[in-house]
Amino acid sequence: MNGILPLWKPKGMTSHDCVVAVRKKFQLKKVGHTGTLDPEVEGVLPICIGQATKIVPYLTNTKKTYIAEVKLGVATETEDSYGAIIEKSSVANSPSKQSIENVLQLFRGEITQIPPMYSAVKVNGKKLYEYARANEQVDRPQRTVVIHQLTQLEDTDHKDSFRIKATCSKGTYIRTLCVDIGKKLGYPAHMSHLVRTATGIIKQEDTVTFKAIDEAVELENQEKLLLPISKGLSHLEHINVNENTKKRVLFGQKLAKPDNLSKTEPFVIMSDEQVLAIYQIHPENSDLIKPIRVFKE
Repeated sequence: MNGILPLWKPKGMTSHDCVVAVRKKFQLKKVGHTGTLDPEVEGVLPICIGQATKIVPYLTNTKKTYIAEVKLGVATETEDSYGAIIEKSSVANSPSKQSIENVLQLFRGEITQIPPMYSAVKVNGKKLYEYARANEQVDRPQRTVVIHQLTQLEDTDHKDSFRIKATCSKGTYIRTLCVDIGKKLGYPAHMSHLVRTATGIIKQEDTVTFKAIDEAVELENQEKLLLPISKGLSHLEHINVNENTKKRVLFGQKLAKPDNLSKTEPFVIMSDEQVLAIYQIHPENSDLIKPIRVFKE
């Protein structure tokens, strides 16, 4: 069984919990997820199964889309609603839609973030949340991320909170984005709610729940829940090859670089609708391409 299970992760489970559950339900060993979601967050969590586990780093590296609620007037140590309150301020005047838009404009494109203390980012071989729990101070490294799209949603009447929709690069902390937006508006803030609505081109409407999985397993048609491996590689260039070249690809051989190859890499080698391998330009001979991953038939 090979493919991508587009899971809708429920609240209360870690991403690892989901992998363990799928592994048990499908009675398979080769199962991996593509981007951690906190236990309190629900949303799109593609699970790679069988040969699809080879594309985990490529699917993890795609854009993610989130809907988050920014809560003004309260800052927490974890930057979400589950941490201890560290600062409070009354929100006498709710910021206008235009003032929010003016601030959001500052966060579109390439921005710099400082990861939250309660995160898994490592400093000197130790995770930041371990320093936080030990009440130890440590300098946190800045990181550059890209906010591809950032808009405010018009469906809230709360004077001290509003919702945003963000499409961002790998490594973006939406918690930190909410805090930084609040600061620019002049208030302490935190992220009070979060849902991931897309990973790459896999969207919420593509997903299945654990209930649907249980029903499919009972009917022994769980393979119908899987998306093809190519779905998780849609952001890479695809090159189709003939039957003779297909055999060479499946043997993991180097090939002459195609004339029509773009400058972006890696790229996907396909035959009809079948993903054969992921290739890159040979680092020592730019006239050749070499395999990084090969998908056995």
